[in-house]
Amino acid sequence: MLSGRSMARSRPGRSPKRRVPKFLLFLGFLAVLALALVIVLVVVLLQPGPGRVPKGPTTSPPTSRPMAQPADCPDVLTLVVPGTWESSADDDPLNPTANPKSLMLKVSGPLRERFSGARTEVYTVPYTAQFRNPTNLTDRQMDYNASRKQGYQRAAAKMAKTNRACPLTGYMLMGFSQGAVIVGDLAQSIADGRGPIADTDQDLILGVGLIADGRRQSGKQHDVGPSPSGVGAEVSLGGFGSMVPGITMTGGRGGFGALEDRVYSICASGDLICDAPTVTNPVKAISQLSGALNSPVHAMYGTTRYWSAGGVSATRWMYGWAVTRIDGAPSPEHY
Repeated sequence: MLSGRSMARSRPGRSPKRRVPKFLLFLGFLAVLALALVIVLVVVLLQPGPGRVPKGPTTSPPTSRPMAQPADCPDVLTLVVPGTWESSADDDPLNPTANPKSLMLKVSGPLRERFSGARTEVYTVPYTAQFRNPTNLTDRQMDYNASRKQGYQRAAAKMAKTNRACPLTGYMLMGFSQGAVIVGDLAQSIADGRGPIADTDQDLILGVGLIADGRRQSGKQHDVGPSPSGVGAEVSLGGFGSMVPGITMTGGRGGFGALEDRVYSICASGDLICDAPTVTNPVKAISQLSGALNSPVHAMYGTTRYWSAGGVSATRWMYGWAVTRIDGAPSPEHY
């Protein structure tokens, strides 16, 4: 006979309980914990929050121009850079007297007489304007590189200062010979975004006038006819670079970019400064170019003897062109 305890163990419909191993419980706990962490991480990442703080902008944000500018600001700054031996470092930019025969005075003088100072400030950049001949040991002038650099820096500084104080002022840029090289380089720097005014202010450049530009390349600007097909002396000698101390031939500019439609160049056929032949001896050529600065062809753009358009001289043409540009320039509000 079975005992009561044995009968209880053998009752039908009931099975003994099975214990779950501890390591399986532990694995399940880890799985639940991992799932919870994933859910929390996703929720946090999807929540809006402050973005990353940048280290700093790589470029300055564009700013809009004001509606008016100070009362002493001219509508237009006419920046004039004389040629070699036609200026001095301490000349008066508003009343230049260093060389009364300076070619650019035939342009700047009449402009000053025609327009009030409120309409245009005519500023003649004062710089040493020399060209030392390295083949002449007694020549104590400033070398070309230093002279050109000084002229460029002073022209750029005047533009930058005006642009900061007078953000609505437009610009007429004009130069002759070494001054034309300086003005052309300034225009190229502005077009390339490296100039004294911001990229967004390129429209303020009303016109760029070059007479006998030593870096001239035919077809890279408006060539005012009659115009030779030759190139400037620095282009012709560009392959020699800085072989001659103090006189670095920088070659051509390659164009004026967005300003090309506003750049006008005048060159007389046979002027070795802007219509140079191909050379093989740089030292000899530099000596010839030094002499070419005094040649009649280079020195007489104020007459119709070697260059004329419609019966007017280069300086008279430049004056008329500048008048048209200044007349057509905007008239900003002042306060």
